[in-house]
Amino acid sequence: MFHVGTARTALFNWMIARQHPGGVFILRIEDTDESRNKEEWVGAITSSMEWLGFTPDEGPYRQSEARSAHEAAAFLLRRMGYLYYCDCTTAMVEARKAPGAPPGYDGFCRDRGLERDVDTALRFRTPREGVTVVHDLVRGDVEFANDQIEDFVVAKSSGDVLYALANVNDDRHDRITHVIRGEEHLANAPKQILLWSALNAAAREDVPLPFYAHLPLLVNEQRKKLSKRRDAVATELYRDQGYLPEAFVNYLALLGWSPRGDEEIVPLSTMVEEFRLEDVSHSPAFFDVKKLTHMNGEYLRALDIEAFIAASAPWVAPWASGWRPSDREAPWREDQFDAELYARVAPLIQERVATFGEIAPMVEFFFLDEPRIDETAFAKVITNDANGRGLLEGAIERFEKVGEWVAASLHEAVAELGESMGLALRKAQAPIRCAVTGTLVGPPLFESLELLGRATTIERVRAALERPG
Repeated sequence: MFHVGTARTALFNWMIARQHPGGVFILRIEDTDESRNKEEWVGAITSSMEWLGFTPDEGPYRQSEARSAHEAAAFLLRRMGYLYYCDCTTAMVEARKAPGAPPGYDGFCRDRGLERDVDTALRFRTPREGVTVVHDLVRGDVEFANDQIEDFVVAKSSGDVLYALANVNDDRHDRITHVIRGEEHLANAPKQILLWSALNAAAREDVPLPFYAHLPLLVNEQRKKLSKRRDAVATELYRDQGYLPEAFVNYLALLGWSPRGDEEIVPLSTMVEEFRLEDVSHSPAFFDVKKLTHMNGEYLRALDIEAFIAASAPWVAPWASGWRPSDREAPWREDQFDAELYARVAPLIQERVATFGEIAPMVEFFFLDEPRIDETAFAKVITNDANGRGLLEGAIERFEKVGEWVAASLHEAVAELGESMGLALRKAQAPIRCAVTGTLVGPPLFESLELLGRATTIERVRAALERPG
């Protein structure tokens, strides 16, 4: 999956690249760890970024394709004395530790002079004195005491170079100017800065360090870190549920940052113009699905009706669209769907849905031969209501006599029916809605009846009267 936190990070990177003349947004697939690399995951990244509109200017590059360059960097650092071989296992390190000793590796092999062997890994010789300062555009200067940074492994005994060195080498090669990522990577930054400095010295180069920016965590409503086991964190999930990419991007931008003024719904061009990493908050950002959904509803209502109909096609006529939501089918067959009728229905629901995924359940009664009855609702307003069946019988009588079959006439007929029984319109129309649509919620009743037509409406009311109970 493409985590919503990763999507937010990608957006902030993309906006920085767009702000700078000649800025380049690079997509690099970090696939050196084969156990955590699957091609379908790469597809999730690229398809999600395409949906969001973060088209990379370069890439995707595969980090694994630079394996020889990573190995060359490790060889150079080893030859210049920045790395040393270590044959310690985790169990050996733990067995040597005295009570109260700091966590991490104890430097046992630092001066043993080991050579490469089937059991030796390469560790970085971390300075024992001084501090490494991460100049962070979000958090300011963050200091790490070097004696608290263990001699970390940069290459396995197999020779495979690990994340820290691979990333630094790739960043140097790609001339990366900004490293913008989640705060969980802050602890990696001093190690990467030390490696960067070592490579500069070993290669006699002066490649400038990139700017670092570590973004606040995303948390749920319990203010706990978003978890894929507990929370809806897959960007693809929101795409498939029918969120607009424009709304999703707008909301992502507000996670730790805000544009000027009081408005939160702002054009992407404005966000790109106003965005500054220095303005990003240090505090965790609440990923509020309710707020996202509300914002998406605002975006949906702002569409002109033609755009709304076209954008909703994957959810109502997936057979006719170039893309369909995964694991989702329309509740009707292709031969049951009437595109012209849907075009007339769409204005009735545009004001009532917050996502495209809500449309099909709301309008299915237009296209199914028989409505799917909500048994709880049916019992409430028809079976167990003293006025339920009488209202249906009265509705049939009035619907057969009403002159022009239009919403206004139908509204008047039901209002008169309710008044004759001492009932408010809301109470009078409930059993009719349930009989015709199968539920108690949906688009405006009388406009819906107009579109369904006299014959279908009366047929469904009669069918409700004939149901058992």
